[in-house]
Amino acid sequence: MTPKKQTERQSLRFVIPGGSGQVGQVLARGLRAKGHTVTLIGRNPAEGTSSLAWDGQSLGPWAQSFENADVIINLAGRTVDCRYTETNLQQMMDSRVDSTRVVGEAIANATQPPRVWLQMSTATIYAHRFDQGNDEATGIIGGDEPDVPAYWSRSVAIAKAREQALHEADTPHTRKVALRTAMVMSPDKGGILDVLRGLVRKRIGGTIAGGQQYVSRIHGNDFVRAVEFIVDRETLSGSINICAPNPLPQKEFMAALRQAVGVKLGLPATKWMAKIGAVFLRTDTELLLKSRRVIPGRLLESGFQFMHPSWPEAAADLCK
Repeated sequence: MTPKKQTERQSLRFVIPGGSGQVGQVLARGLRAKGHTVTLIGRNPAEGTSSLAWDGQSLGPWAQSFENADVIINLAGRTVDCRYTETNLQQMMDSRVDSTRVVGEAIANATQPPRVWLQMSTATIYAHRFDQGNDEATGIIGGDEPDVPAYWSRSVAIAKAREQALHEADTPHTRKVALRTAMVMSPDKGGILDVLRGLVRKRIGGTIAGGQQYVSRIHGNDFVRAVEFIVDRETLSGSINICAPNPLPQKEFMAALRQAVGVKLGLPATKWMAKIGAVFLRTDTELLLKSRRVIPGRLLESGFQFMHPSWPEAAADLCK
């Protein structure tokens, strides 16, 4: 097997397994707008599009799309926006580890393998903390924090298992990067921002459980730009935080969103009220209560410049 030579062409070939969700759509739309070729791989590919079918577990005809591709971006994995039942947690684990493993197999089997493999990971891998931000060098990996629900450690274990599968993949000619990604904000219907704006418009987008827990996020445009930035820099490998540089406490985060939407009132909620609300929304309180104070240390050190570093400005841009 010989490594695929890097060329000077501006247009690259991206293949995105698991690209049918909101983040995949943001990424595909942004990359195509910049002249790149994008192929999506999913369980239910749309007819008449550049999409291929797979089961997320085993090799198949879809693996041929890896030949002569420049970049693989694996986004596959069961959504975390659900109740954290034992069944759902196991599906989260299996879908992430299995898809990472089989993507590694497809790259290993390619005669002209892609030069870069970007593997979706999550900022949730870091500890629940308020004191300082978690960057890649000094951040604390979660799982053993006191005074948090014991099951929160399962999310960390899932994230660690997915990154371990990436690390163990035998792909010596392909640079590997784990994208420890915060919430990707875009105006797309059904995305996290769409849900939050809906709560704001109903006047229930206020402070939750005191609002001191930090919220990390990234504007969709900066997410696409960060992906391109990492692809272009051969020195960047390993784990990289994909988030804006200024995480905010939830109280300030929601205040800025209410201002962007044009709604003054946002009723607050206690922790027990959040638990009841999460049941009705069919989600879990970890998404609301865990403090994700994450800093994009490696991106900043490498010279990446954010278009939307502050949340008030980003929220105004997204809601205009």
